[in-house]
Amino acid sequence: MQGKIVKGIGGFYYVHDGRGRVYECKARGIFRSRKIRPLVGDDVEFTVLDETEALGSVEEILPRRNELVRPAVANIDQAVLVFALKDPVPNFNLLDRFLIMMECQELPSVLVFNKEDLVGEDMETLCRNVYGAAEYPLLFISARREQGVERVREILRGKTTVLAGPSGVGKSSLLNALTHNQCMETGEVSARIGRGRHTTRHSELFYLEEGTFLMDTPGFTSLEIFEKEAGQLQECYPEFAAYREACRFPDCVHVGERDCGVKTAVAEGKISPVRYENYRQIYQEIRETKKY
Repeated sequence: MQGKIVKGIGGFYYVHDGRGRVYECKARGIFRSRKIRPLVGDDVEFTVLDETEALGSVEEILPRRNELVRPAVANIDQAVLVFALKDPVPNFNLLDRFLIMMECQELPSVLVFNKEDLVGEDMETLCRNVYGAAEYPLLFISARREQGVERVREILRGKTTVLAGPSGVGKSSLLNALTHNQCMETGEVSARIGRGRHTTRHSELFYLEEGTFLMDTPGFTSLEIFEKEAGQLQECYPEFAAYREACRFPDCVHVGERDCGVKTAVAEGKISPVRYENYRQIYQEIRETKKY
């Protein structure tokens, strides 16, 4: 039979058969000799050893379309990056780091801003002004009130999606709303530190409908971007592309050069100054890191 690994804990791999049943499986020892570790998201061939107890054995790992290191997961089609509009307010520098991480993995990203019910139009307008030129799909929702959840469901349909974002923004609440049950614990945001607690503990894929899986991931508070060379970072800012030809120098990195098309676009309001400042900061960070 063929299925997808949806969870791995303590040497056991839980394989969804695509029809609604999950089998607890051990992986064959041959994978260790091949130095291959089964990952959540792997499409596998498995043998059913006990139908009544839903026990099986993973026999073969099918070719992976892609593989993420953090979180360790395979065969992801897209990323949905969840940030809150309030409690906590969005950290655009951190969001850019998530976007860069996904660009490095060549994963399309969708931006979901949660807790829409707690803010006015000004915060939504700010988010649109920062990311509108980058042409990432933007959704504004309230997972708690299940407002906008169906729009998210449409984006997920027929794909395997990873949910990512910092703690306390409502990823688990969104997952609960999408699955219509309490499959994940939801943690209150600590009033003292402004972060979620007792939320996601491990990576796990959840079956939503035929061909549709969703994975919640442990919350991150910071990301270091070292996969790219400093000069390649601009490739992770899609709104820069239209203005590169206006740069005086073909190897322009849009930081200290004169006659820079990207900096001109920032000055003219065509590129968000928030996005550009994040780019400049991360560019310098990568340069300093690469020195050592």
